[in-house]
Amino acid sequence: MGAMTIRGLDDGEAARLKQEAATRGVSVNAVLKQLVREGLGLERRPRGRRFTDLDVLAGTWSAEDADAFRHAVEPFEQVEPELWR
Repeated sequence: MGAMTIRGLDDGEAARLKQEAATRGVSVNAVLKQLVREGLGLERRPRGRRFTDLDVLAGTWSAEDADAFRHAVEPFEQVEPELWR
């Protein structure tokens, strides 16, 4: 495939493309290609970033830990009627 030139980008648009490329850790060209594919409907845009930084905690509570947590948050389940008049 040959090269193409995008004309008429203002400084803000160019800066935003560079910023997006830096955020993704790829080249500006790679960002532009991805945006074109998404814009033409050739690829679906990811729904959002998925964070996995809490995965190490999943499934690590014992039954006693879970019971202690439930007991600790019980007061948050109570409604104070005088505050809801």
